[in-house]
Amino acid sequence: MTSVSFILLVVMVICFIAQMAVPWFTNAFIFDPSVAFSQPWRFITSIFLHGSAMHIFWNGYALFMFGSILERVVSKIQFLTLFFVSGIVGSLLYYLTIVFGLIPPIPALGASGAIYGILGALAILTPNLTLFFFFFPLRIKDAAILWVVLEFLGSFNASSGIASAAHLGGLVFGLLYGKYMKDQGAGYFE
Repeated sequence: MTSVSFILLVVMVICFIAQMAVPWFTNAFIFDPSVAFSQPWRFITSIFLHGSAMHIFWNGYALFMFGSILERVVSKIQFLTLFFVSGIVGSLLYYLTIVFGLIPPIPALGASGAIYGILGALAILTPNLTLFFFFFPLRIKDAAILWVVLEFLGSFNASSGIASAAHLGGLVFGLLYGKYMKDQGAGYFE
């Protein structure tokens, strides 16, 4: 059976091809803070858009690698809920950084907020899963703490070109939803 992560990855690749082939495609679906609430579909469609081949490569790699692990311990509905709500919460937090004047109103795109949600849920459901961070082993629960700090600090750096607040929003939602799923008896392994 085809994994949800794989299907989401295929949709991202199709959208990326459309971005390259159709000049207006990105502007029609990107998360644009100036029209965020008059065109609310952009909270979802922007998840599937990417700014470069490297952007989609790294997001796709993370989605396929971490998504396939999470899919082993949660249902498809839980996975999709986590993915989409993390992406939406990420865009909302990014929007708030603009509203509060922390960064200028720059459009955003990418699946990073949704993927950080997956990482957050894994930190709760599989806390001892070991990652290699610059060749050093690090448990995912420790990596989550590091990511929270880095993305929080990055949220105040308007010149980075990275929507760190979207990453942070997705990650925090993932941690909370992971706790909820764990309390509901979702798969858990050390």
